[in-house]
Amino acid sequence: MTKYSTFLFAPPSFLEGAARAIDFGDFLTEYNAAPNDEMADSIALTADWLAIGNDMRAAMAQFARELEARRIAHASAECDRITAK
Repeated sequence: MTKYSTFLFAPPSFLEGAARAIDFGDFLTEYNAAPNDEMADSIALTADWLAIGNDMRAAMAQFARELEARRIAHASAECDRITAK
């Protein structure tokens, strides 16, 4: 979970998680409050898009690393081919 995926509820601690096993009345559940439904939706939608942006940046960075590794491997193989003649 990230700070974006847990905006609308407060993630429980270990002890709160253990206490939930016997909380049949759901008294321990806490939600982060917003002034109204529209504001809550807006904040949640913004958090969703921020999370998507973070995922896209991570994927692009990983792709760039893999592409660079392939370029290096290809260049090395080309050098080996040329020097083997």
